[in-house]
Amino acid sequence: MKNVIKTYLLIGALSALLLMIGGAIGGQNGVIIALVFSLIFNIGAFWFSDKIVLKMYKAVPVDRAHQSGLYEMVERLARKAGVPMPKVYIIKNPSPNAFATGRNYKNAAVAATTGLLSALSLDEVEAVMAHEMTHVKNRDTLVSTMAAVIASAIMHLTFLARFAMIFGGGRSGGGSNNNNAGGLLNMILLIVLAPIAAVLIQSAISRSREYMADKGSKELIGTGTPLANALRKIDNAVQRGHGIQASPETAHMFIMNPISGKSLLSLFSTHPTTEDRIQKLMYE
Repeated sequence: MKNVIKTYLLIGALSALLLMIGGAIGGQNGVIIALVFSLIFNIGAFWFSDKIVLKMYKAVPVDRAHQSGLYEMVERLARKAGVPMPKVYIIKNPSPNAFATGRNYKNAAVAATTGLLSALSLDEVEAVMAHEMTHVKNRDTLVSTMAAVIASAIMHLTFLARFAMIFGGGRSGGGSNNNNAGGLLNMILLIVLAPIAAVLIQSAISRSREYMADKGSKELIGTGTPLANALRKIDNAVQRGHGIQASPETAHMFIMNPISGKSLLSLFSTHPTTEDRIQKLMYE
C-alpha cells in the first residue's frame, strides 16, 4: 500500500510539472498545449506500446506445445495470481532477462529470453515469471508508460521553450529590465531543471513498482530465495557486459535494467540496486 500511494503521488507530481512548464511557456494557452501533448503521447503509448516492444525484440509467441514448458508455468502463475492468462513470448537472446507488457489484461504479455531459460534453474525462472505476472496484475506497464510519456512530453516542451527563449527572448515588453531579467532567469532554470526533475520522478515510480513486483513474486512462490538467486545471476551477466541490447526507452521494462552498468546514480536508476532487492526479499 505504501508503494501504491507513493506511485500516485509521483504521477501527480509529474503531471503538475508538465502543466507548470506549459504555463511558464505560454500561460493558459501553454497549459492547454501541455495537456494536448500529454494526451497525444498517452493515447499513442496506450494503444501501441505492447506491439512495438514485442516487435522490437523479435519476440516469438509460444504455446503449451513449446518444449520449454514456459507456457504451462505462466498458466499456473496466472491462476495463482487470479488474473487472465497473458500471451507468452520467447526472445532468442543469450542474456538472461524478462519483461511484461500490455495496457490491460486482454493485451497483456510476458516475455523471457532463451538466456533466462538456460542460465537459471526451474524455480528461479518461475520466480522471475511470478515477478512479471505481478506487473501484469498491478497494471504496471500502463503506469510506467503513463510516467514515461508525461516525462517525454516535458522534454519536448522544454525543447520548445529553448527555441522560444532564443527567438523571443530579446523582445522587451512593458515591464522593467529587472522583471525581464528575472523572467529570463526563471525560464533558464525551468529549462535546465524540469527535465532532470522529470527523469528523477519517472525513475522513482519505476523503482517503486519493481519493489512491488518482487514482493508479489515472493507471495506467489512462497519464498523470496529463488528470485534473490535469479537476480544475482542476471546482475552478474549485466555487469560482465552480457546484457541484452535494449533501447533506453524500454530498458525500464525488464526485470533488471540490461544497460545499467555499474555507475548509474541510484536516483536516476529505473531499478533498485540488486543488493537492496535481495535484502528485502530475504529479510522483509
